Amino acid sequence: MHRHGYKGRKFHRERDQRRALIKGLADSLIKYETIETTLPKAKEIVPYVEKLITKAKIGDLHNRRQIIAKLQTLSSANKLVDEIAPKLKGRNSGHLRIERTETRRGDNAQLAKVSFVDDLKSVPVAKPVEEVTKKPEVKAKTATKKPAVKPKTTAKEKK
Repeated sequence: MHRHGYKGRKFHRERDQRRALIKGLADSLIKYETIETTLPKAKEIVPYVEKLITKAKIGDLHNRRQIIAKLQTLSSANKLVDEIAPKLKGRNSGHLRIERTETRRGDNAQLAKVSFVDDLKSVPVAKPVEEVTKKPEVKAKTATKKPAVKPKTTAKEKK
């Protein structure tokens, strides 16, 4: 039997367990900005989180709701949209990196560290642009000038 058309790894889990595993890994990656897991799991979550980052860069309500649905906690979804995505505006893709680390002692499984390519602590958040499209107001010059009106003095001020 051929393997054409089969997408993703099963991890010896049923579908709902597999989705929960990937949601949890993606949530931890966004929360802690780096995680260490097995190499197959790392290879599976990188495209998952890359798609979430692309949606977070757009940042409108529809994409924010899609991100909330794909992550476990609301706080990590808000962190991705509000804090992480503005720092990654300069990069189109390739936001994450997989580095092989050591093998696990118990079962000799290859471990890998997944982290962001850019250092998120040193990159400043882009400040919102304040209405650049508005032109500064220029006072219109009138052809006829009004004569200056002198303030009226009262009888008390004359004394």
